[in-house]
Amino acid sequence: MLLEGSCHCGAVRFEVESTTPYPYMRCYCSICRKTGGGGGYAINIMGDARTLQVEGKEYLSIYQALVPDGEGEGRLKSSEARRHFCKQCGSALYLYDPTWPDWVYPLASAIDTPLPKPPEVTHIMLEFVAPWVSPPRGPRDVHFAGYPDEAILDWHSRHQLTVT
Repeated sequence: MLLEGSCHCGAVRFEVESTTPYPYMRCYCSICRKTGGGGGYAINIMGDARTLQVEGKEYLSIYQALVPDGEGEGRLKSSEARRHFCKQCGSALYLYDPTWPDWVYPLASAIDTPLPKPPEVTHIMLEFVAPWVSPPRGPRDVHFAGYPDEAILDWHSRHQLTVT
């Protein structure tokens, strides 16, 4: 499925092919919350990095969050993940991480193409949820304190929702 996206001011437009377009996962970590905004979480989907086309690259900026370095308490390092955003309007657009070079992770909020509605919503990184946020707890909501074991592709496959 071809996903077309853009920033709020229109300076950056992008498109990417995705076989996993259901925006089912909401991340409540402080990085996603603060860089993605809205609702106290961010929703990433997955696209084929080889198909990413970007117009307005000169308006892109990249943020690499600080994460624990594993060497000692309080020590930080730059994350490998690169969060792309528009430097004109600040819109969060997509994430690329060289650890998984085949994929790019657009934020559902930046996608202009109508996205399909997921049959369930997975709430992750709840150990970091902001105190003012109350994640939904309905029959279609699944909750994880950290990351689930199931990857985006696996979730789509389990639900038979992989598209071409």
